[in-house]
Amino acid sequence: MNSRRLVLLGLIAFGLIVSNPSLKARETPRDAPQWEISEWLNGDGTTIDKLKGRVVIVEFFQLWCPGCNKFSIPLVKYWEGKFADEIAADKLVVVSIHTVFEGHNYQTTRRLKKFLKEKSITHLVGIDRHADGAFVPMTMRRYGTRGTPEMAFIGKSGKIRFQKFGFFEPDAAEALLKRLLAE
Repeated sequence: MNSRRLVLLGLIAFGLIVSNPSLKARETPRDAPQWEISEWLNGDGTTIDKLKGRVVIVEFFQLWCPGCNKFSIPLVKYWEGKFADEIAADKLVVVSIHTVFEGHNYQTTRRLKKFLKEKSITHLVGIDRHADGAFVPMTMRRYGTRGTPEMAFIGKSGKIRFQKFGFFEPDAAEALLKRLLAE
């Protein structure tokens, strides 16, 4: 395999290139699966059931993921500022889930805590639980995520209304968030 092809495959694996960056809400909303979190950072943990009646942005990320660091983390920080009033009124909740499916020995809780501090990430962050030494963590499997970054919007009724791996159009996603908040 030539080096150009290896680089392309690596970029795809890290979520930097996605074949279809358009925003597409789920055709048929499904109930959001419960999270399996081994540890919560930046606050007390929560559940999908406790968040019903609110819109939830769920960001699946890894601390060493290039697409997370260049796209999803800055976008979530931007939305936290843009929707600060809705967050303060408890109408919108942001949760990030650290879903480590590679580099387990590097992406430790200690490094994650340092990363959150360096990036000034203050919203609730859960560490996805690994069961019995499984390579892919439990919440990642339940949501059927394809990697990181991946983002999901959960509507007030607890149904996933949007889920996308990699890059998507932020303006269209923001418009969807506004519609979900207005429902």
